[in-house]
Amino acid sequence: MALAKILWVDDEIESLQSQKMFLENKGYEVTTLANGFDAIEHVKNNLVDVVLLDETMPGITGLETLARIKEINQQVPVVLITKNETENLMDDAIGSQITDYLIKPVNPNQVLLSLKKIIDNKRLVAEKTTTAYQQQFRELFMALNNNPDYNEWMEIYKKLVYWELEMEKSDSPEMQEILASQKQEANTEFFKFVSKNYAKWMNPKSSEAPIMSHNLFQFKVLPHVEKGIPVFFVLIDNLRFDQWKAIQPIFAESFRILEEETFYSILPTATQYSRNAIFSGMLPVDIQKQFPSQWKNDEDEGGKNLFEEEFFRAQIKRLKKDDIRCSYTKVVNHQDGQNLVSNIHNLLNNDLNVIVYNFVDMMSHARTEMEVLKELASDEISYRSVTKSWFEHSALHQALKKIADKKIKLIVATDHGTVRVNTPYKVVGDKQTTSNLRYKHGRNLNYEPKDVLAFKDPREAGLPVPTVNSSYIFAKEDGYLCYPNNYNHFVNYYRNTFQHGGVSLEEMIVPVVKMISK
Repeated sequence: MALAKILWVDDEIESLQSQKMFLENKGYEVTTLANGFDAIEHVKNNLVDVVLLDETMPGITGLETLARIKEINQQVPVVLITKNETENLMDDAIGSQITDYLIKPVNPNQVLLSLKKIIDNKRLVAEKTTTAYQQQFRELFMALNNNPDYNEWMEIYKKLVYWELEMEKSDSPEMQEILASQKQEANTEFFKFVSKNYAKWMNPKSSEAPIMSHNLFQFKVLPHVEKGIPVFFVLIDNLRFDQWKAIQPIFAESFRILEEETFYSILPTATQYSRNAIFSGMLPVDIQKQFPSQWKNDEDEGGKNLFEEEFFRAQIKRLKKDDIRCSYTKVVNHQDGQNLVSNIHNLLNNDLNVIVYNFVDMMSHARTEMEVLKELASDEISYRSVTKSWFEHSALHQALKKIADKKIKLIVATDHGTVRVNTPYKVVGDKQTTSNLRYKHGRNLNYEPKDVLAFKDPREAGLPVPTVNSSYIFAKEDGYLCYPNNYNHFVNYYRNTFQHGGVSLEEMIVPVVKMISK
């Protein structure tokens, strides 16, 4: 069977017989025609994989033929072959969606290379990806077993995400499976690492701790604030590192990316804890002390994230930066988004603008409830794809594009990530126990110690003590915590949903990216 069906259109086709034979010897089926009208008819009535098209022909030119072929079959790749190297012809041709461009006289190997690029590109990329990952597999395996520190864990996770994105190009379910199990193994080791070190990181005297939610602002945002160049700090809620990588090319069209880093979300990896920690610059145990009436525990009535702006302004004051002009904007619905687009120019008068954008979190929660979203974001690949599609058409993207030509600095970060859960763990608790799936706190919690990271004294984890004898537990890897009553319904309803609050690479190691206008 032929590798592909090639249509070669040229008014001097007789002189190209040796080229035709060369391609046929390589396994291609080549049909030759001498003018554009015949070519259009041929494409109408036959299956064609690639068209090689001469630009200068009597009767109807190559570019006219190209336009008519594209009307019949938008997808067919066309390689334009011409003597004419003028720039405006190239622009015309590229604007008309040619796939490749060759200058006469063409060498047979040149044509072969172009065909390989077009037809075999996917296969070659997939094969190369698979081979490259096989080589890296061992390195990753060694790194995992080499007792990594918190910096090395960030590098391991970035590499796993890199390969996950590369594997999308590969059609090898076997390799994707191997990568998935390597990622699972990484999460198992990461859980042990966090269990061993988390309490140490929470100790204010510890010099060995990563940048985390509560000091992100101090170390990754404030140092970039200077008079005359406004800084926009955009916090997109619940954005995993792989989702950032999916929207990165859209940012790169308007902004120059200077630093792409990660930091650690505090536990629980949930908005009310990690985002309040970012804006207050404090651990939850200290927020509760400083702002007793504003801090709400999980079971308290009232909004858990209504005081971010107040926390943020208090942090600026505490860090003796109250001379900077700031704004705080929160987008939680469509109208807020439209207001941001209209108002973004006015924000250029400030030194620092905080924009909190809620969407990804709403999407992950809605996905649990709505069948249509389960279908749209059924796995990691489609979850990234939906995120990308959202961002491309979002008010946030529109607003940022409006100021991309101004001299600004842009810092994009998130509060925590999310993980797809598949392994149920039984937990028994009293009525006061919280309902979250990836973490719980309450008195008299009953659980299997190996399934969770537990803090009998919440203060060791930098957390307030909601009631006497309250302890916190955090789910590991892809686990979710279920009560024994109505257990099977609960397990099936939440299996394969995206949740957050626990300990996993996806929830804890999250992006902070610094950009400037181009």
